[in-house]
Amino acid sequence: MNKNLAKHLSIALVIFIVVYLLFSLYNTPFEKPKEIPLSELAQKINAQEIKSIEISGNKLEIKDKQDQELVAQKEVETSLSQSLNNFGVNQEQLRKIDINNKDNSGVNFFLGTIIPFFFPFILIGLFFWFIMRQAQRGNTQALSFGNSRAKMQDPKNKSRKVSFKDVAGLKEAKNELEEVVEFLKTPKKFQNMGAKIPRGLLLLGPPGCGKTLLAKAVAGEANVPFFHISGSEFVEMFVGVGASRVRDLFKQAKKTAPAIVFVDEIDAVGRQRGAGLGGGHDEREQTLNQILVEMDGFDTKDNVIVIAATNRPDVLDPALLRPGRFDRHVTIDNPDIKDRAAILKIHARRKPVKKDVNLRTIAERTPGFSGADLMNLMNEAAILTARRNKKQIGMSELIESIEKVMLGPERKSRLMTKKEKKITAFHEAGHALVAHLLPNADPVHKVSIVSRGQAAGYTLKLPIEDRHFQTRNQFLDELTVLISGYTAEKIIFNDVTTGASNDLEKASKIARNLVTRYGMSDLGLVVWGEKEDMVFLGKEIHESRNYSEKMAAKIDQSVNKFINQAQKKAEEIIESNLKKLKKVAQELLEKETIEKQAFEKLLGKKPDSATST
Repeated sequence: MNKNLAKHLSIALVIFIVVYLLFSLYNTPFEKPKEIPLSELAQKINAQEIKSIEISGNKLEIKDKQDQELVAQKEVETSLSQSLNNFGVNQEQLRKIDINNKDNSGVNFFLGTIIPFFFPFILIGLFFWFIMRQAQRGNTQALSFGNSRAKMQDPKNKSRKVSFKDVAGLKEAKNELEEVVEFLKTPKKFQNMGAKIPRGLLLLGPPGCGKTLLAKAVAGEANVPFFHISGSEFVEMFVGVGASRVRDLFKQAKKTAPAIVFVDEIDAVGRQRGAGLGGGHDEREQTLNQILVEMDGFDTKDNVIVIAATNRPDVLDPALLRPGRFDRHVTIDNPDIKDRAAILKIHARRKPVKKDVNLRTIAERTPGFSGADLMNLMNEAAILTARRNKKQIGMSELIESIEKVMLGPERKSRLMTKKEKKITAFHEAGHALVAHLLPNADPVHKVSIVSRGQAAGYTLKLPIEDRHFQTRNQFLDELTVLISGYTAEKIIFNDVTTGASNDLEKASKIARNLVTRYGMSDLGLVVWGEKEDMVFLGKEIHESRNYSEKMAAKIDQSVNKFINQAQKKAEEIIESNLKKLKKVAQELLEKETIEKQAFEKLLGKKPDSATST
């Protein structure tokens, strides 16, 4: 506010100075005319040198035949002709001169005398009025500081209306939310039975899975006002502002009841109390307290349903999750293959997609994709089609967009030396070969040595079907596949590079989880180590060790054992299939990319027993 006031003051001052200077220049001629006595004027008239005379009161504005401007003063209360006659002017010469009597009315007097005197005072008055107006506006903004920042979506606005038809999949979540829709439409049906619909619904799920879209669909189906706000918009640096905004939000919602209030990312204000840095007077905690009171305080008769979304339910305060508040939890997972195909179909509605495009195939190649990822995939395919000056989106654009979403854009401009290209080819060939031959590894869909994102090359492996669990054998084969790129480099070049750093990092994490998390090692069915979250930071910063130093050494040994076994197995497979490895690497060096069909022509089809999980 102080910065804005200083800015406005500076602007007003500059305007004042500029206007004053312009007015001064307007009233002050650049070249002052020469003043002459009446006797000299009489001589010039007789010499026929004068062209015109303009009388303004007692002032004479004279212009000679050379267009030079002169000034003279006539005698007071005496006419010009009489004065000039006293100086012996020839009347015949005087009649030849154009003599005008300038109107010296009240308007000219006002413009010429009054305004120049009062103009600075007028400017100063306007200047202070402008300052006071800005100060008043600042006070108004300060008073509205505690007002809700929620945006309301009017049910009458059909253009932005979202229904359950616009949300593919999520059958169980829809069924759960249909009760809320029915309650908002016909509340008496439930009230007559003494039933109470939960005032709060908590949507849980990973980012991009459709939580916000589902909340909009509930509002659209119920045809009620929809207030949406982010949890971070409640929190300010001043204590009490967040609580004031909560009160104002619920006040607005109650006026338009029945209504839905949607709070996205509620973990921004709903984190467990007592764990922050500010103690009991922390602004975030005061905001949370007000939310708790509004949801289940003394006055809870209004038909206002609160829907909140988060991907961190573990950090929420227990008071938020108790019955009467967010006691109904709707878990939303990433879509399975059937839902992915349906989501792709929705996003393809307004896009020119070729008739031969098989969205089911695209769904098969996108395991683990969220709804937001699939939307991004279709958008990237549309952009790629436009770049290629095509009229319709084809299968090639969609498949290429999958890799762009997963790994990043191609970096063909990244030049590699012949040696680096050869190392990358054998590295990726090692991954592909081992993945193809191991029974519990996912089938290879594509191998490439074209850089994408941070990767110099990549091997794309995709499961045949969606998985919800992973077996020990699958983990072990995945470890072997990760180590196989490093192993291929070592066998072929008798040296290793930094290209395997990311593979080793992933392998180490899997091996440690096998020991400390999943109970799949010789150390028994015990979870070693407990992860602790610092709630006010919202992220894991350390792991508490509930085991001794002796056990820590055993854990390290067990992790190394898994890695060494994987490396030994990778060496055995590669050494016994060197010809196949070189064959794949040579194909990569020539074509840079090998698709699934071409890969299976080189190595044969993956055995049926290998594809079973």
